[in-house]
Amino acid sequence: MATITNEAYREGAQTLVAQIRAFRQQIPKLQIPEPGRTRRNLISAASVPPEFIELISVTLRNSAALARAGADPDQSNDLMSYAEAYGPVADELESLAHFVRHSVAAAKNKAGSDALTTYALAQRLARRPETADLAPHVADMRRLLKRTRKAKAETPATPTTPTPTPPKIVK
Repeated sequence: MATITNEAYREGAQTLVAQIRAFRQQIPKLQIPEPGRTRRNLISAASVPPEFIELISVTLRNSAALARAGADPDQSNDLMSYAEAYGPVADELESLAHFVRHSVAAAKNKAGSDALTTYALAQRLARRPETADLAPHVADMRRLLKRTRKAKAETPATPTTPTPTPPKIVK
């Protein structure tokens, strides 16, 4: 199995990022969220059933009093058609992101597993006189491994010493 160089991976990934960004130009009505505005702000009205919107559209078309309110039934129908058509696109992109993240984790897992296996072998070989030159490398490996594990495992220690009780005064 041939390995691709770091630069080739970077170039390939950058090409894909450019292609994904080009998708933005192909999606009509694409909106970039405003800073500080979350999806939660949109959920309330966005979760109205499509049948409700259709009923509003029909009512607007048949009521002159409501037509003055400013809502446009054709625009509402267009927006619902857009939402129905592009919802699966978002689902597919999320699936792709999930698969890419899984592939990245699997690659890191394989590289890490191979490194840990090699480290275990190096530890054993460093104890032998004929491969004792591995000992400084094993020490470096150990130091790096402890540093990464320690950073992840650090938790604030809770005091376990009992609090002293004040002495009783006897009269």
